[in-house]
Amino acid sequence: MDTTLEAVVRESRGKNEARRLRVKGQIPAVVYGGSQPAQAVAVSPKELSRLLHSEAGLNTLIDLKVDGTTTKVIVKDFLLQPVTHQLLHADFYRVNLEKKVQVKVAVRLHGEPKGVKVQGGVLDFVHREIEVESLPTEIPEHIDIDVTGMMIGDGVHVKDVAAGQKWTPVSSADMMIVHVVGARVGSDEAAGAATAEPEVAKKGKTDKDK
Repeated sequence: MDTTLEAVVRESRGKNEARRLRVKGQIPAVVYGGSQPAQAVAVSPKELSRLLHSEAGLNTLIDLKVDGTTTKVIVKDFLLQPVTHQLLHADFYRVNLEKKVQVKVAVRLHGEPKGVKVQGGVLDFVHREIEVESLPTEIPEHIDIDVTGMMIGDGVHVKDVAAGQKWTPVSSADMMIVHVVGARVGSDEAAGAATAEPEVAKKGKTDKDK
């Protein structure tokens, strides 16, 4: 997949400038990090959205081209319009390919636990992301966990998925990611939480959060 994103330098800031950019099909953004000063730019929300909805999502290593110069960046944050969920603003962080960064990586579950299918238990998906430290080129797109063999009382902690990986956990090694618990009255809420799929857009703030 092409991870190139074109950007242009913007000289002014403020709400009027943001409106002017959106009329032109662009949104304001900021590039920061490293030894260089922060730089105000404008990018295409359509192209940025394409990258955010790729497998790596927020952790996509982007080739940001500004005035003919290409810089490796990742998206640190973005702002959404609260009703339409359109992109309004983005923050890009410059990365050094030889220096580790700390990012959050989504967890993906596979299979149906025997503890749910046979024993009537409930799958409790406690943490849907793990914070890790890794070289930019070795950031995993997601962390996969096979829950098929899990019975009631079984659980998977961060330390169980971190062994042998090119990344190291920043989250506590003892942090519970997912476990199977016995069914009980009032467990509908836990069941709903376990089946809901995370969306990349939910990682960004909405305009109401500002």
